[in-house]
Amino acid sequence: MAFFNISELIDIVIMTAVLGYVFKDFFGTRYALPGDKRRMAEDPVAYYRRLGKKQAVSAGFKSAVLVVAPAIILHEMGHKITAMSMGFNAEFHAAYFWLAIALLLKLMNVGFIFFVPAYVSISGAMTPGQSAATAFAGPGVNLLLALLSYLILKNKSFAKSKKMRQYLPLVYLSAKLNLLLFVFNMLPIPMFDGWQVYMGIFHAIAG
Repeated sequence: MAFFNISELIDIVIMTAVLGYVFKDFFGTRYALPGDKRRMAEDPVAYYRRLGKKQAVSAGFKSAVLVVAPAIILHEMGHKITAMSMGFNAEFHAAYFWLAIALLLKLMNVGFIFFVPAYVSISGAMTPGQSAATAFAGPGVNLLLALLSYLILKNKSFAKSKKMRQYLPLVYLSAKLNLLLFVFNMLPIPMFDGWQVYMGIFHAIAG
């Protein structure tokens, strides 16, 4: 059985395109703090934090796709892979209703846009422990991506390479976004991953 079917691949492509369009103006324009190029090479994390609300990355569709799409897709793949490893059928779906809402809000120039771009449907009844593990897998992937991004930023050989330094703004934004997705998804709110994690653990312990 193929890991992805044609329908899933189409959904991933469409969702990625919508994310790129919706967030294409989210990032600020590229610029550098005066006299801070050496500091950027020495400690990219501290450097980009000093930029405040303005992010040092070019606005545009490509930047949005490179930062946002992997965080969402890999989050859902965490759910899918974990469920499949337990013997369940799991399928990725673009949340077309929410994607349409996001596009509408973007066209209306709404500043803050919150929506659920995708989800994974799982066939079969899970135990509380399996449900908790599958729910945590998505935010868990975001946490790993955030930690990996910060490790890259702290790697001085990477930061001092002129060829690789151009990607540091995207890596920094990826770290921030993935950390935000982890914290946000782990909130104990119904329909969020965190709720399923905590309830699964509770029922597993309570029996």
